Amino acid sequence: MRALSMDQALSIIQNTLRHGAEMRAYALGVIVLDAGGQVKAFLKQDGASVMRFDIARGKAFAALALHRSSRMVLQKAREKPAFMETLRALSGGPIFLEAGGQLIRDDTGEIIGAMGVTGDVNEVDDLCAMAGIRAAGLKCDDDFDAETCKRLNIKVGPPISDPRNP
Repeated sequence: MRALSMDQALSIIQNTLRHGAEMRAYALGVIVLDAGGQVKAFLKQDGASVMRFDIARGKAFAALALHRSSRMVLQKAREKPAFMETLRALSGGPIFLEAGGQLIRDDTGEIIGAMGVTGDVNEVDDLCAMAGIRAAGLKCDDDFDAETCKRLNIKVGPPISDPRNP
């Protein structure tokens, strides 16, 4: 398994925050976890509320727990609430059921970490996360073609757009 470096984690976070500024997002909290669910790096912008670390970590951990974006974890929770209740009880880690958590993959599709973004609406959190991952030269689930998604069992949802700009 390839490890996510500290420099990559910081690059992802800085690029996520840069994209958030371009989108005029509210103050964000951004976390990167390694593939084992341990915190690699976290930054919270001035003005972000006090719970941002826990929320961001819960989004990223949810993505790692089921190998899908936290948006897709939330969808699974709606489809199978008993399964998700049991998973949350067994997980030993935080699972926060909101969008904004993305898996971080290398070029081959291997999961090398996950990130969670929180502070704005779910779609903006996701768009910032995906932009940060891509700007660091890595990939998120939406970056693979249908054949690769099938081979790697990647669950991709519908396209995401900023709901503030119809």
